[in-house]
Amino acid sequence: MSGANEVLAKGRCIDLGGVLKDLVSDAILSRADAAAIASARRSRDEALQHPLEIIVAKQLLHASDGRLLTLEVLTQWLAEKAALQVAHIDPLKINVPAVTGVMSFAYAKRYGILCIQVSREELVIATMEPFDNSWIESLEQTSRRTIRRVLASPTDIKKYTLEFYSLAKSVFGAGSSTATGSGISNFEQLLEVGKLKDADAQDQHIVNIVDWLLQYAFEQRASDIHLEPRRGKGKVRFRIDGILHLVYELPDNVMTAMISRLKILGRMDVAEKRRPQDGRIKTKAPNANEVELRLSTMPTAFGEKLVMRIFDPDVLLRSFTQLGLVAEDYQQWQAMIKRAHGIVLVTGPTGSGKTTTLYSTLKQLATDSVNVSTIEDPIEMVVDAFNQSQIQQAIDFDFAAGIRTLMRQDPDIIMVGEIRDQATAEMAVQAALTGHLVLSTLHTNDAPTAISRLLDLGMPAHLIKATLNGVMAQRLVRTLCPDCRSEVQCDPEAWQQLGGHAKQPATVFQPLGCLECRNTGYLGREGIYEIMPISDELLSHISAESDIQQVRDAAISQGMKTLRMAGAEKVAAGITSIAEVLRVTPELGVRRQKDT
Repeated sequence: MSGANEVLAKGRCIDLGGVLKDLVSDAILSRADAAAIASARRSRDEALQHPLEIIVAKQLLHASDGRLLTLEVLTQWLAEKAALQVAHIDPLKINVPAVTGVMSFAYAKRYGILCIQVSREELVIATMEPFDNSWIESLEQTSRRTIRRVLASPTDIKKYTLEFYSLAKSVFGAGSSTATGSGISNFEQLLEVGKLKDADAQDQHIVNIVDWLLQYAFEQRASDIHLEPRRGKGKVRFRIDGILHLVYELPDNVMTAMISRLKILGRMDVAEKRRPQDGRIKTKAPNANEVELRLSTMPTAFGEKLVMRIFDPDVLLRSFTQLGLVAEDYQQWQAMIKRAHGIVLVTGPTGSGKTTTLYSTLKQLATDSVNVSTIEDPIEMVVDAFNQSQIQQAIDFDFAAGIRTLMRQDPDIIMVGEIRDQATAEMAVQAALTGHLVLSTLHTNDAPTAISRLLDLGMPAHLIKATLNGVMAQRLVRTLCPDCRSEVQCDPEAWQQLGGHAKQPATVFQPLGCLECRNTGYLGREGIYEIMPISDELLSHISAESDIQQVRDAAISQGMKTLRMAGAEKVAAGITSIAEVLRVTPELGVRRQKDT
């Protein structure tokens, strides 16, 4: 480093004047812009900001290439000046208890540093002051590890230093609680008799941890939150774009108190830990949008497990195109739901987007001229566009009883949460036969299998033929990150696994990974659909002895695209990858698809 570039290294902490001079010297900032920033009066808040943050706030353009001077651009520039590697802090990959145990909050704040990785021999320390080495020797002595410095965005360091240490403080405070709880149902409890201590669910530390948990989940786009008790500890995991990520490990008494706190918020019985319970919470995300959370508890070997499903009301505002239901698929779906009566089924495993599809459809159908009513277990999202009822098993108000009641409520369209038994199937058929449109879900792997499932539930074949309008199976595939997807030659063998029905493209896209997608290569999800309208040709294959493979082959010959075929179209369009489609779709019928 020489000449003007020595300005940054003169002091331990970089100053705005030195940064501006070096940016001008490196032809990144014009002299006029630098002079304007240097002469501007700064508020008290700006005086506390890092020099890079002050420059970024001005929304200036690069003097040489005209690109916007973002914090990422300036951080990369500073890292090159200091010969340090840039680190992007991913909170999901940080072991918070380990990194906060390396140094105190006051020490981290004083030097503008944050430990982001701990191993037996090394500490990786992110800094926003690359020329300040005064803390390295003392930290090496106290930690008995070598130090590897990296440069990180000053905004990220400030944000995560506050978040990590606040969380660690709350966990420690909650774990130190001496309030005696009632104990948890743990198969190994005899080993700990007399030693179990539970934190208070109303303790301020627990309140802070739960608040952090919900806000963090919203920020990370989580669809589900899992609180899972283990031996001596508890795990917090988020499902993001269909994949679970470990977020935090907590002492078991803190986990118990967190679950109790959430049960209180969800109006559940806190004392009852031996049987499953359901609840719901309505709260606000950081963007001020209202968000509903559905709570479900279940007793496990080491205590009560809680899963929260996050329902973003914005999904109801998305168009079918945004959900991935486009072109011919959309037209077929509209044809099935626009009929005055009959049964329309949506199938797929838990988390495949069935609820979103049905709610979006009902929102479209619920005009002032029709009566739309639902019977659910539980109500997933409260929507004022239609009438919603929740079954109550304790008073024998099940799906069958709910449909029977709705039949006396002058309905036009009925949505049944799930057809799971013979009584519900029979009532759905009766509703369809008496001139109502019934929408419901089944748990089957693909659309043709819904026929065998209905037969298994005791529905006579002639009633299936008389009432079923069509079936749609669906899955959610992760969509490739547009900022980093990589184009490669299409593998013929991999393409054949998708069914080989369409012309193989010369190239396809695969995930690569960048900052925007957290190095996963994927960002967001989209639906793929297998739609099977019940045509005259299919009717001839529906009988008490139906061969599902024959039904599947007949449906394909009539133009039905299997899930893998639909996935292949998304691959060819550059929306997702072959590996992702193969991950989420079943192999059913692949052999026959190749032969047709």
